[in-house]
Amino acid sequence: MDTGPKPTTVTGVHNSDAPLEALGAGGFAAVHYNLLEPALMQHAVARGEGEIGQGGALLTTTGKHTGRSPKDKFVVDEPSVKDAIWWENNPPMAKEAFARLKADMFAHMAGRDYFVQDLFAGADPAHRLNVRMVTELAWHALFIRHLLRRPEQAELAGFLPGFTVVNCPSFLADPAKHGCRSETVIAISFEEKLVLIGGTSYAGENKKSVFTLLNFLLPAKGVMPMHCSANHAPGKPEETAVFFGLSGTGKTTLSADPSRTLIGDDEHGWSDEGTFNFEGGCYAKTISLSPEAEPEIYATTSRFATVIENMVYDPYTKVLDFEDPSLTQNMRCAYPLPYISNASTTGLGGAPKNVVMLTCDAFGVLPPIARLTPAQAMYHFLSGFTSKVAGTEKGVTEPQPTFSTCFGAPFMPRRPEVYGALLRDRIASEGSRCWLVNTGWTGGAHGEGSRMPIRATRALLSAALDGSLNKVEFRTDPNFGFEVPVSVPGVADVILDPRRTWADKAAYDTQAKKLVEMFVANFTQYEPHVGGDVKAAAPKAA
Repeated sequence: MDTGPKPTTVTGVHNSDAPLEALGAGGFAAVHYNLLEPALMQHAVARGEGEIGQGGALLTTTGKHTGRSPKDKFVVDEPSVKDAIWWENNPPMAKEAFARLKADMFAHMAGRDYFVQDLFAGADPAHRLNVRMVTELAWHALFIRHLLRRPEQAELAGFLPGFTVVNCPSFLADPAKHGCRSETVIAISFEEKLVLIGGTSYAGENKKSVFTLLNFLLPAKGVMPMHCSANHAPGKPEETAVFFGLSGTGKTTLSADPSRTLIGDDEHGWSDEGTFNFEGGCYAKTISLSPEAEPEIYATTSRFATVIENMVYDPYTKVLDFEDPSLTQNMRCAYPLPYISNASTTGLGGAPKNVVMLTCDAFGVLPPIARLTPAQAMYHFLSGFTSKVAGTEKGVTEPQPTFSTCFGAPFMPRRPEVYGALLRDRIASEGSRCWLVNTGWTGGAHGEGSRMPIRATRALLSAALDGSLNKVEFRTDPNFGFEVPVSVPGVADVILDPRRTWADKAAYDTQAKKLVEMFVANFTQYEPHVGGDVKAAAPKAA
């Protein structure tokens, strides 16, 4: 005899006063709250979401989405945030469309199993955000458990979510009904404190949605959110350095210095009290990862519960192939910070004494390191320059500039100048030294010159961090106006002056003029919103 819907099976530990049903959803087959790694691994394998790999890692794939879908991300147009959102970068979704999306997604979720992780975003209790992550996939719960910060079990009984993220890959959005672009959707409502993700299994959407929330919330508290890695001198958190940089510039590699303590590799805040990691883990690229170049990260790929995403592996031995990009160039591994031996146990550091902006200049124009004033720092932060090189994408036959403001435009819900001003003011008030480091080409553009020697980059960076670089002679770059060291112990003088590394000096001058024009053209969008000191920091062709 049919007695109606079966009651929801509930497992795990949570605050009974804050059940998942409080969202307005219901009728779940099972809800698994705050399961630990072994249980999540068991569920993922039993449900066919992945396989156990070498050392107990979890091997997973994400289907057609092997990266983020920035064009499918929307912010709900609500009165309380209408004047604060950078709408040109964050397409609006009508409140009515979001209501339909939520109703349809919640109806779709009925009768299914879900995994809930109650986590902290932010190592500093004064500024952290309580996040409830609701995932359809067990391995997504394991992933986000690594990537955010895990409360103690005793803290879960009183945990109240500040924001909730619901990720349901099997739900496909309807653009005509839900006000989105495709069947994939990431929609953020700041008034409902709710993020809805559908139509994609790429796990990175989980953590980047939380980063977007913090990028909106923290500036209102005077806290600078940063897409950067960070480390500090051993036992000296006051000797903190942060490293901004887009993909391919060396942000993870250069911050993972075994002689320094790693605070985190991707996302941090800078408050009056200092630097704090948003995360509790790392999400590292594994393409061409080697035990020689990155021994600690490489070792995590065969540790228990590390999530291996979109890597080819031997079906019998489960040995990973680090050179096969047939699934994606964006193959990754996710693991908790304690898997790195020199990782900070607190996730906290002091105010950055050194702010490093990394760029990969494939035009061969920028010096390997330059010292920036606060105004120049704001200019280059807003510019967010790096470059694509020939062969990386179809149709790219020569270096192409890439400008991603604040070194993370897709995650910036406020106008870039908000973050730029925060950074400039904090650099000025703390007396932080700011450096632009080029890990790109020297002796010519890509195809003619050679990649900047990593040994020289590390030597220059070490000198910047220990303060000795400030004691050498500097010259003013004729194109960009920043200061460049003339001579540094252990580094060939010629490499410090990029023009000298080119055989054809006239060709360098032409290339430099071209790059300056690219910077100037890109920055016109910010000129109405910045002060005269920042405008004056713009490059000028020699």
